[in-house]
Amino acid sequence: MNRIGNVMGRRLGRRIGQLYLGLVLYGVSMAMMIESDLGLNPWDVFHEGLTERVGLSFGVVTMIVGAAVLLLWLPLRQRPGLGTVSNVVVIGLAVDAALAWLSTPPTLAARIALLVGGVVLNGLATGMYIGARMGPGPRDGLMTGWVARHPRTSVRLVRTVIELTVLGSGWLLGGSVGLGTLFYALSIGPLVQVFLPICTVPPDRATSSDAGYDSAPITGRDGAPAPVSAPAAGS
Repeated sequence: MNRIGNVMGRRLGRRIGQLYLGLVLYGVSMAMMIESDLGLNPWDVFHEGLTERVGLSFGVVTMIVGAAVLLLWLPLRQRPGLGTVSNVVVIGLAVDAALAWLSTPPTLAARIALLVGGVVLNGLATGMYIGARMGPGPRDGLMTGWVARHPRTSVRLVRTVIELTVLGSGWLLGGSVGLGTLFYALSIGPLVQVFLPICTVPPDRATSSDAGYDSAPITGRDGAPAPVSAPAAGS
């Protein structure tokens, strides 16, 4: 029993650490794409459009939108977790901090490198915090919830459709769109599908679940999330 408890404790510690590292890196990746000045990612196009209209900071708008998107989880029966709540707060704080530190490179080559690095880091960060199995972020919950209810669809397809839909909405609000925006929209789905299986922390086989913390889908075939057993009541 002590051995099982130690294993579960180590797994939980890894998951919490991976969750928050992933969220911070996600915020940094957002700032990298913004400072590349080659086009925001689709959600940030939407955030920027709202920022111009409501006069709040970019990070604050990110947090508000994240909370609002949770309402779209209802028909998908997606459940929030620690990672969901943390996503709304940590990413907004991280992107504001990173924007205060980063600046736009002076050359086009450096800006392209910053953009590509930001997109790849974004895919890795997404895989890290979803793979921690502490609850997906509000926006990623749309992806994992849909795939869990429609297992024949892939992460790549669902994520790409979501990104293109958000991109259109952000453009109508006046958000900045560039070649980097299209690059992100078409590449983030495949990147997440690659990184998610690699970063997913496996459950303890001896206990079938990690003390009720399996609030997020884990990866199934071809990188698609598969639903896990619900935790026992009161856990």
